Amino acid sequence: MSSTPEDPSNAPVYGPVDGFGSDPQLPATDDAAAVEKHDPAPPVEPTPTSTGTAVTDRTRAATTWVGLVIGAIVLILLLVFILQNLENVSVKILAWQLDFPLGITILLAAIAGALIMALAGGVRIVQIRRAAKRQL
Repeated sequence: MSSTPEDPSNAPVYGPVDGFGSDPQLPATDDAAAVEKHDPAPPVEPTPTSTGTAVTDRTRAATTWVGLVIGAIVLILLLVFILQNLENVSVKILAWQLDFPLGITILLAAIAGALIMALAGGVRIVQIRRAAKRQL
């Protein structure tokens, strides 16, 4: 046998050495005595807990305020972008030719893209609602 404590061969042997017969190292126990007798614990009533402190609770007013602040920051950034890109560019759409500042042109293109995506999302929402109504 090895002398190191982490060696598995140093683990105590609990069964009979030859694999037959009774186990000489384990004390004989009565099965009834081996079962732990106790009363089951009474069910624990859940105690009401608060959802958090006033710092972590979200209200509609707080969410609206945060949305307004973020919107104001985005508008300021858009204004800075437009003011830095005031040189005129010519945009040709089908038969029309329009002259706008570059910042306005890019802003209008972004708005048009957002409207197209909103339209596609709206169509998909209508499809999902119709499918949900059919399943009812």
